[in-house]
Amino acid sequence: MLGGGCFWCLEAVYDEMEGVSSVESGYMGGHVANPDYHAVCTGKTGHVEVVQVTFHPEVTSYREILEVFFAIHDATSLDRQGNDAGPQYRSAIFTHSERQRETAQQMIAELDGEGIASRPVVTQVRPAGTFYEAEAYHQEYFKNNPDQGYCAFVVAPKLKKFREKFAEKRRKGA
Repeated sequence: MLGGGCFWCLEAVYDEMEGVSSVESGYMGGHVANPDYHAVCTGKTGHVEVVQVTFHPEVTSYREILEVFFAIHDATSLDRQGNDAGPQYRSAIFTHSERQRETAQQMIAELDGEGIASRPVVTQVRPAGTFYEAEAYHQEYFKNNPDQGYCAFVVAPKLKKFREKFAEKRRKGA
């Protein structure tokens, strides 16, 4: 599970990544059962907007999933991505195993050590908890609403960045 700002951005990118079989938008990490979008947007539930990425490890690795994640969002910005502000937009990786946790921590250490970013990476790494699927209208949002203002000015540039930087990881026909 990955949280890097609005889930629409991450979903649009991972939908085009080779080896990814499904991407679902939802919420994780909070203290309220069965949250909805409006409750999460208050910032009071503790949830993060996340995507659940299901992938084929023989085609793409977890590390490659994270390489894309760190390239398409600002992992040094606390509780914010661009104009989206609040704890629901924080950078977070929710892991399903010790190996995933180690990979995520290693990548953060590498990013900090290489000085790639001007500030330290603030991405939280936590064990995955209960995933709450977002409302149906959030699923495949960019695909269904490419001309909507937010999609055109926020999601599309991130997708363009993915397509340029990771052209070899793009699904054929995407």
